[in-house]
Amino acid sequence: MRKRLVLFGIVLFPAAAFGQSADLEATCQAVAKGFFMTEQLSIGAVQSFPELKPPGVRMTYSTRAGTAPADMTDTFECEFDKADKPHHLARFCVSNTCYSPNEDDGDRKRRFEEARILLERAEK
Repeated sequence: MRKRLVLFGIVLFPAAAFGQSADLEATCQAVAKGFFMTEQLSIGAVQSFPELKPPGVRMTYSTRAGTAPADMTDTFECEFDKADKPHHLARFCVSNTCYSPNEDDGDRKRRFEEARILLERAEK
C-alpha cells in the first residue's frame, strides 16, 4: 500500500519527484528584482527545470504588495548556461518580451547586459 501512495505522489507531483531547484529559483528571483529595481516582489507559482538544457525557471509575480498568488498572471522566465553556481544568465523573458545577448533591439540587449552584470556582482 505504501508503494502505491509513493507512486501516486510521483504521478501527481512530478516536480517534487524529480526535484525543483531552490538555488535556480532564488537566482531568477534576484534577476527579476534587479530588472524591476525593487526589493519587494511578490512571487506566486514557481517551476524550475534544472534537468533541461538550458536549465530554467518560470514564475508568476506581482509588483504590488499583498497580491494573492492566484491573482498573479504576469510571468518571468530565466534561462541559465548551467544549473550549478555561478549561474550565467543566458536569457530572460518578462511576459512576452525576451532579453538576450543576441537581441537585434539595442534596448533589450542593454537590459539583458544590465541584468547579467547585476547577477555577476551578486554571486561574487
